[in-house]
Amino acid sequence: MWHEILFRVLSIINYVVLIIIAIPVFLQVMFILLGFLPKKTWKKSSKKGRIAYLIPAHNEADVIYGTVKAVFDGQEYPKELFDVYVVAHNCTDNTAELAGKAGAKVLVLDDPPGVKTYLYAPIRFGIEHLLSLEGEQAYDFVLRLDADNRINPEFTSLMNDAYQAGVDFARPYEGALNGTQNFYTKACAMMYAFDSRYGSRVRERLHLAAHVNGPGAMFSMKMLRECGGYDCTSISDDAEFNMKRMFDGYKGHFVEEAVVYEDMPSSYKDTLNRNKRMGSGASGLFKKNAGKLWGHFFRTGDFSFLEVYFLFSLSLLNVLLCVWLPLYYIYHFIYCGFAGWGGMELAMQPPEYYQAMIWNTVWCAVGIAVGLFLLFGYVQGIFLALSDYKKLGAKRRRELAGTVLGFPAFLILYGITLLVGACSKPSWGKVARNVPPPQSQK
Repeated sequence: MWHEILFRVLSIINYVVLIIIAIPVFLQVMFILLGFLPKKTWKKSSKKGRIAYLIPAHNEADVIYGTVKAVFDGQEYPKELFDVYVVAHNCTDNTAELAGKAGAKVLVLDDPPGVKTYLYAPIRFGIEHLLSLEGEQAYDFVLRLDADNRINPEFTSLMNDAYQAGVDFARPYEGALNGTQNFYTKACAMMYAFDSRYGSRVRERLHLAAHVNGPGAMFSMKMLRECGGYDCTSISDDAEFNMKRMFDGYKGHFVEEAVVYEDMPSSYKDTLNRNKRMGSGASGLFKKNAGKLWGHFFRTGDFSFLEVYFLFSLSLLNVLLCVWLPLYYIYHFIYCGFAGWGGMELAMQPPEYYQAMIWNTVWCAVGIAVGLFLLFGYVQGIFLALSDYKKLGAKRRRELAGTVLGFPAFLILYGITLLVGACSKPSWGKVARNVPPPQSQK
């Protein structure tokens, strides 16, 4: 019968899906289990480095003044030892003027007619300028920020401690500015916090390379000189830069107590635009570097390369976890229910049919185990909301009470939007800013 053939075909497909996702899911389970490892702290250093903050900005008049002022006024670090550079990239508003008014050193970059560049262009331009400085004007390391970011008061000092300890490449904890605004911002904040608490903390404790993202990233000038500057051209320039530095032998680190607060997408459109960009970038890097990552793993024995490989693959596997598995097992139970209701018809099936039923029961148990893993992840999310609520943009724990319960729905949305991005041409969709300008700017 056609329904029996369909059942067998879908079961075979499900076996393949489960095999594909088994390794990265296992790794994720281990990361969650190890998420309670104590955080690494960096020894306080009396030595102070000269630091350049670098902020790329394209028509960011609504937020750039507040961001620059917040850096100057909010850091527990000698003001004479750091500067803020804003690269005004293809701006048609008064971003440059407001940045200068706030105290930043402004660099203006306008692309030639007919040339389309992404975020890598102003960062590369700014770093080239910083590399050209010599003597007393030179800096020890760069801290990258986005135009809407905020940082905790200890941020600069903590990054300096890591640098003085020999770190060339590092990332902070990624928190949320507007994590309690609505469903989208709560869920997105939780995703970033998961990556920081259960991803980066575990990598640091296991001596694996941290995945250094854009906001709050630290680059030593020594590393930048040795690798030839900011040598990236993809839409996911931060992920590309991270991977290239791994190939060069640099290992990213995680400075957990340093926190960069980001403006989270607050609508479906903005979530789609951000995740499309991430999915497109991750897919492109995965296709281009999959073989190279495996090669470096076998040559060096460094598990970091394999972990990055599985991380990029999860942009697609997320859809299988969140979409395929629930749909398949709903169909499985419905089919088995109708077969059992048929009574005599089921009893008259050949032995091979019962063997298939047994195996599908086994795989059904595997699916339940995956579901329990996701539930365990939500329990971890509750713990995260209770312990790191301030980093998630909440003043009180109860503001995040419903976040974890709605998290499965966001996972499906997250997976679908990443898949759309992976199957789309690279594009840079504008994401609305939710942080209001300071009163002094209005």
